[in-house]
Amino acid sequence: MSDVRLFYMDDSGAQTSQLVVYGWVELSVSDWRPALRSWLDWRKALHASVGLPASYELHATKFVNGRGRPTGTGWDRSKANRSAVVVNALSAIAAMPGVRTGAVCRDTTGTRYVDAKAGLYADLVTEIDARLVATGHHGFVVMDGDGTDPSYRQAHRSLELATRNLVEDPFFQGSHLSQWVQVADLVAYAAYQCVLRAPGKEFMWDWYPELLGRVCAVGGKPQVM
Repeated sequence: MSDVRLFYMDDSGAQTSQLVVYGWVELSVSDWRPALRSWLDWRKALHASVGLPASYELHATKFVNGRGRPTGTGWDRSKANRSAVVVNALSAIAAMPGVRTGAVCRDTTGTRYVDAKAGLYADLVTEIDARLVATGHHGFVVMDGDGTDPSYRQAHRSLELATRNLVEDPFFQGSHLSQWVQVADLVAYAAYQCVLRAPGKEFMWDWYPELLGRVCAVGGKPQVM
């Protein structure tokens, strides 16, 4: 019987850095329940230890940079506290049963950023579909956002229908509504910091390779990690 794979995906990067990144978590539908249970148990433990509600959106960029008041206490003012939570979150993601993480990135220098972003996603979708075909599996992509960017649908519809195993257009879900999309956001953020290597943020550079196990590489052709 064919397995069905779920890909929860988010992007990171910026025009100023000329880097675009996509990060994701992948799992079989049969692992969806125990993996989500593992994550929700971690969120409950986090609430018990520091007072951060399980319903609070863990949006990596905003959270790490000190925005919002998730606990309503002095804890919120410490960026060290917030960074420790992200490190703990990435460790929890790595421990989720049946979950794999991945990231691709591209240097957009010399290319219009939006075009490079669309091109990277199209190449990523092509690679994922080829892998699904090779293994005899089918898959769905759940993407952060509201679906207004037509390039995502175009990438899926450019796949050859007669042979594709990546089913349907991407499904869109706002990160504030989905724990899974928040997980993907954390993966994408860690991968971006790995390749950005911003001065003053050295403590973030190795989050991805040390906690998720693979280094995200920059190149013309996307490399799935």
